[in-house]
Amino acid sequence: MFRKLAVPILVLALVGGCSRRGELVTGGISAVRSACPSVAVAAQTGDITLFDPVTSRDASAIDVTATLTNVRSTCAEGPTEIVTTVTFDVLARRTRTDAARSVTLPYYVAVLRGGSQVTAKRVGNVAVQFAAGEGRAQTSGQVTSSVNTAAATLPEAVRERLTRRRRPGDEDAAVDPLADPEIRAQVLNSTFETIVGFQLTADQLKYNATR
Repeated sequence: MFRKLAVPILVLALVGGCSRRGELVTGGISAVRSACPSVAVAAQTGDITLFDPVTSRDASAIDVTATLTNVRSTCAEGPTEIVTTVTFDVLARRTRTDAARSVTLPYYVAVLRGGSQVTAKRVGNVAVQFAAGEGRAQTSGQVTSSVNTAAATLPEAVRERLTRRRRPGDEDAAVDPLADPEIRAQVLNSTFETIVGFQLTADQLKYNATR
């Protein structure tokens, strides 16, 4: 259900900040790694559809649809905690437009470690206000997540293996350090993501996956 992190190739250059750019360097390609979590919308949870009646799944019964989009984030790295602030927009449409209406939609924010382990999750609500006669509405939301700085920091021995300069002719010059299962596991264990999306029921998730 969750988007998998891309695995860096050859060498990881360990730097501060929240940069995600890649750089060409002597001897190959280095990927810039930050302790800041990447931010994404989990697959199948970026859209929500409400039906009337709620048990129907016919197109004619669609009441409200909404999309979570324009996800942006800022990251503050502290000595003990890394705090990520995420903002997003919700774009909604409704079928009946006769009267003004407020629709409350549930969303979640979760912290994912190592590509699969959910370490924290919170659920909130965002209200969309439709004016009388209007079929479209928009609102915004903001959430924060935090991870332990030490947990997101690679051990010094692993950092040395990943950043040590390799020269042509060295025995391990052409060997990717991430080919070592232990190194790969350490990098994965120190990698976090902040995931956002609509808090869907099992039926809503099934509908998104099969429509």
